[in-house]
Amino acid sequence: MHSTHKTQLLETRIKLLIVSLLIGAVSAPARCSAEQVVRVTKTFGTIAIDTTALQARGGHAGRTVAETIRTDLKRSGWFTTAPSAKAAYVVQGICEGGGGQVSASVTVSSAAGEAVLNRAYEMSATQARQLAHRVADEIVYQLTGHKGIASTRIVMVGSRDGAKELYICDADGENLRALTSDRSVSLTPRWDAQGRRLVYTSFKSGFPDVYLIDLSTSQRERIAKFPGLNTGADFSPDGRNVALTLSKDGNPDLYLMALRGSKLTRLTRTRQAGETSPSFSPEGRQIAFVSDSSGSPQLYVIDRAGGDRRRLSFEGRENVDPDWGPDGRIVYSSRRFGKYQVCIYDPKTRQDRQLTHQDVDHEDPSWAPDGRHVVYTRTQAFDSRIYILDTVNGASIALHNLNGTWYTPAWSPN
Repeated sequence: MHSTHKTQLLETRIKLLIVSLLIGAVSAPARCSAEQVVRVTKTFGTIAIDTTALQARGGHAGRTVAETIRTDLKRSGWFTTAPSAKAAYVVQGICEGGGGQVSASVTVSSAAGEAVLNRAYEMSATQARQLAHRVADEIVYQLTGHKGIASTRIVMVGSRDGAKELYICDADGENLRALTSDRSVSLTPRWDAQGRRLVYTSFKSGFPDVYLIDLSTSQRERIAKFPGLNTGADFSPDGRNVALTLSKDGNPDLYLMALRGSKLTRLTRTRQAGETSPSFSPEGRQIAFVSDSSGSPQLYVIDRAGGDRRRLSFEGRENVDPDWGPDGRIVYSSRRFGKYQVCIYDPKTRQDRQLTHQDVDHEDPSWAPDGRHVVYTRTQAFDSRIYILDTVNGASIALHNLNGTWYTPAWSPN
């Protein structure tokens, strides 16, 4: 049996640790023709491109594809627009809709006339945006050597009428849809490495339990319902386990739980303190997390098998919400001069860098799979919105401008 009194005490104890929590189908693949490409060389600067020769035909669907490709390329941060005479690359082709289908024949050529990409795409007319995202991602990869993010998705918590439900949308904020309708509180969604499943915390049963959603089937399963607190789950890279916070044995400590058989391995045993917000390293051997054992919430790291832990953060009064990115850096939220700011910690150099400086709160950061962009919650005057931050040029834009309160976003891995 859950103990309501015990749960309330435990929640109070780790309030600072989970400060962001209580603030408020995979697309079908395009059919492609044979391609012509050159070898990719990674670049980290901006590239001048000309997209004016990308034409639209066949009404709304064709225009949607062409316009979305241009917008996606701009949002990627890798490109600046330029006339063809000054552009390093020219994007040309025809985006067309008709007969229940939408298609795009796209060629990308260098200033010297060398074809970098020459491919045709086709999807159903209802998938015009998905097709455009696919094209934009291929252009990004061929010209920069980095993953594109246009085809990815973002899951978040939204509160439009008091309830806190899970929502999912494309990386540009379009195609928003609700994943839950529980009239309850949902918290901290996290993706598996394949982008097919989500874990999150919900008070649907009246207590904080951890649920798993299979996005391909929409099936949901309660995977952690121990007495006390069950929260903050994160998938291991192989998808076989989750790290999570449980308070069933007293203090809120970190555990590793197998998804098959539910075998538990206790990772921490911290007296009179709490641990939460686990995040696996890319290779799965370590877990970053938050503990208030020093007197304030700080970042630590521990091996997935347990053992000694090491403190990571020393700047800022409080450091929370770690997310271990694909390139090995950890993005997190740090309270500095009274406001939470998005920062990056590099375990290799043991250096941190503050990315935001505005006098508003920046919380719940989550890496995009390109290792360049971060999605986060921006709160000003009790109004929370989802923003995307380009960690290279510092640009920050709103994901969408919908009514309600939006927070704890997580970016899909693909």
